[in-house]
Amino acid sequence: MAHLLHIDSSALAAGSVSKDIATTYRKAWQDAHPDGTVTHRDLGLAPVPPLLEAGITAGFVPAESHTPEQAAAFAVRQQLVDEVVEADAYLLSVPMYNWGIPATFKTWLDQIIVHGQTIAFGDNPPLGGRPATVILSYGGGYDPGTPRDGWDAVQPYLETVLVKALGLDVTFIKAQLTLAGSNPAMADLIPLAEQQREAAHTAAAVRARSVAAALTA
Repeated sequence: MAHLLHIDSSALAAGSVSKDIATTYRKAWQDAHPDGTVTHRDLGLAPVPPLLEAGITAGFVPAESHTPEQAAAFAVRQQLVDEVVEADAYLLSVPMYNWGIPATFKTWLDQIIVHGQTIAFGDNPPLGGRPATVILSYGGGYDPGTPRDGWDAVQPYLETVLVKALGLDVTFIKAQLTLAGSNPAMADLIPLAEQQREAAHTAAAVRARSVAAALTA
């Protein structure tokens, strides 16, 4: 029985493109693997606390030497790390905010990156090879040849953290031009935006079935 960790990071309670596509993945995952389990965190609705001094320093001293502040901070961090370690696969939905990832998602990453548990300074990262699917949504267009080619700091950053540091087997699924329907200046891009969104939903469902099949083979 495979376990999926699903992290949403949109600030929107409703109307989020990234969450909508992640929902398509979840449905396909559950249809393909009805016995599978899911842990879901919506960082927009329930942000995790930022990594502050007590949480950082707690990692460098024995648990029996923790101050009350360190113990409380490390307990939160360990719970988040345990969710990551116990998962067989990951579904992460990440919209672009101001040309970067949401602050809530960066905070979550800060909390779960712990040497010896999720990363290792060597050739064998603890999470190495586990499948991760990252749903990216962008208000505009950032592909090569577009006016804002080179402005995307989201996917390159996540490739560094998730692929190079954590060693995950990552598939990125992107939906761009999500503001075409609400920005009059982008009205002529609505058909392309709809096409990209439909393609992202299809890709999410295909990826979910593929991951579920691989984990239950």
